[in-house]
Amino acid sequence: MRFTKMHGLGNDYVYIDATKETVKDPKKLAIKLADRHTGVGGDGLILILKSDKADVKMRMFNADGSEGEMCGNGVRCVAKYAFDHGLSKSNPMKVQTGRGVLSIALQLDAAGKVASATVDMDKPILELDAIPVKQGTLGRNPYFSKKADHLYSLAMKVEGEVVRATFVSMGNPHMVWFVDDVSKIDLARIGPDLENYPAFPNRINVHIAQVVSPGHIKMRTWERGSGLTQACGTGACAVAVAGHLTQKTKRKIIVSLPGGDLAIDWQPSDHVLMTGPATEVFSGEVG
Repeated sequence: MRFTKMHGLGNDYVYIDATKETVKDPKKLAIKLADRHTGVGGDGLILILKSDKADVKMRMFNADGSEGEMCGNGVRCVAKYAFDHGLSKSNPMKVQTGRGVLSIALQLDAAGKVASATVDMDKPILELDAIPVKQGTLGRNPYFSKKADHLYSLAMKVEGEVVRATFVSMGNPHMVWFVDDVSKIDLARIGPDLENYPAFPNRINVHIAQVVSPGHIKMRTWERGSGLTQACGTGACAVAVAGHLTQKTKRKIIVSLPGGDLAIDWQPSDHVLMTGPATEVFSGEVG
């Protein structure tokens, strides 16, 4: 079976062109291929398939085999693979995801290959039931103004503080916790507990965020089903939305992740645009 290793800011997945290859058990295959010691190594597996609604379709599986609804860095790489390998020459390209069909504007390099892409990530979802978050397990957070009705406190202490979180879905669930210094939070230790907290029936992606300026946020991520990752595209969108909702940042900002920067623009139309690179690393075969 042929595969291609790709990444967006270090958020790396094993990609399989399922228009040519047959994948019978993608969950089992994701666990096998994503293993960084005995497999190809990556944050998971992404399948590129034919679509009757768009140019191509993607399905993504985390390193633990669970299927995710959406991957922001992954969808840029899907568009790059489809364009560079001739599955589609549309620009903008339409990609069918668990979030629906997304439009992706491609930026090409001098060789005519995709270097970066701008994804219309659609509108953020803020209703707790739709994210989903069980409101009854959370406490109201008096720290925030009445305008911010979507802001809650988790009924647990982390690093000696009650977690004050903003919840956003970009087709997949996110919690955003603003802190003074992201480097001082032991995310590897607290990430599993927060991901699996009873308030989150589908688990959740955990982000700690630090406001550098009204136009710049630093963040780190514990990704649902994969653990610590170098970047999270949907998470960067969620952090940008949370920053503006809490009156900390502008609508158009740079989000710095361990793997690099993403440009996020929460437009007046309520759609979130995400711009970042997509990189093909190597291809190979697995038995």
